[in-house]
Amino acid sequence: MPITFDPPAERETPAGTSRARVHCALALDEVDALETSWREMHSDVPNPLGQFNWTRACLAAFPADSTPHVVAATAGARLLALAPLVQKRRHGVCRLYLAGAGELLEPMDLVWTDAKACARVFQSLARSGAPLVFERVPANSLSVPLLRRAYFGRALVSVSRGQPCAYLALNESWLVPECQLPPDDQAALVRARRAAEALGQVTTEIHAPDLRDLASVLDEAFDVESSGWPADAAVPTSGRPTPLSRDPQRAVFYLQYARAACVEGVLRVCFLRIDGRAVAMQIAVESGGAFWLLRAGHDPEFTDCRPDQLLARETIRYAAESGLASYELLCTADDTYRKWRPQQRACVAVNVYPLSLRGLAALLADLAVATHGRWRAPIANAVQALARLVSAAMMHWV
Repeated sequence: MPITFDPPAERETPAGTSRARVHCALALDEVDALETSWREMHSDVPNPLGQFNWTRACLAAFPADSTPHVVAATAGARLLALAPLVQKRRHGVCRLYLAGAGELLEPMDLVWTDAKACARVFQSLARSGAPLVFERVPANSLSVPLLRRAYFGRALVSVSRGQPCAYLALNESWLVPECQLPPDDQAALVRARRAAEALGQVTTEIHAPDLRDLASVLDEAFDVESSGWPADAAVPTSGRPTPLSRDPQRAVFYLQYARAACVEGVLRVCFLRIDGRAVAMQIAVESGGAFWLLRAGHDPEFTDCRPDQLLARETIRYAAESGLASYELLCTADDTYRKWRPQQRACVAVNVYPLSLRGLAALLADLAVATHGRWRAPIANAVQALARLVSAAMMHWV
């Protein structure tokens, strides 16, 4: 269960683990068949990114160039380990990726409650000969040494530094969040609050919506996020993330995931209002003793009164008052949240190139893309040509 971002405690090995059956779900209905046993793992896997709802929403939202390849180890009806993967083509070679990791850029991992079962999953993947890509995995994940062991002598395993993930470790001192800020930022937050109050009554709402209200609440949140964008703007121009109104695939993901989280009662949709008008929003889930921030945005018309910071202050206080252990900054590490001086969890990127034709083709293709300098063009062309030859040979012989 390293998806919690912390190493799991040693647990007694369940009876029958040595006879765990490893099988692969290659279609959505096969993934759905795992739902009941997957949900039974949720108490051991409190991170929402390792739970059924997250992966199911990813598979529904990002199907264009990928197919499900979810590898599960089960003992009877009990699910012990699971690799929520998809197969997609990159640089001309089919590889296996953690579902949604590349599209959402969040830290992902295998989901497991038993190390031996997780090792069985990796052994099955190693025998398949498929290149493997984990874009962002917690550096302290025990999945990484299990992967290395399974692929020893079978593949080149590259582990490199990835983008860390930020979080606030909460305690009673966060009941007054501004006390955690440097003096200059404390003063700036006071000025921002006064500027907002000069425009009208300032209120904060933290909703746990039911299904009847969900559509209207999300529509308002998405409207706040997209405010200030020209109608014909398709890409970011000022460092702001693309709003979901201009990003249909991610919008499908967040809508489906929000609905599932709403049904479970863990969804939180937060607003800062000035005279009733929503000027900042957050979409989050409350799970496993943490506040997981998924999306955040504000109306740039009100930038001078810093509504994003004012809302962050209120939701951090809410999380501390609720006795939550952490405030997880999944969606962003921009200036709004860097000012709160979050701690960082190291992450790594893992690429596995099996000693097979497909693995060699993947390695050569990646080398071609990564080559820089004045020799980049001729070397890249030569390596890509070799990769095409290897791919053709693979198709002929495999």
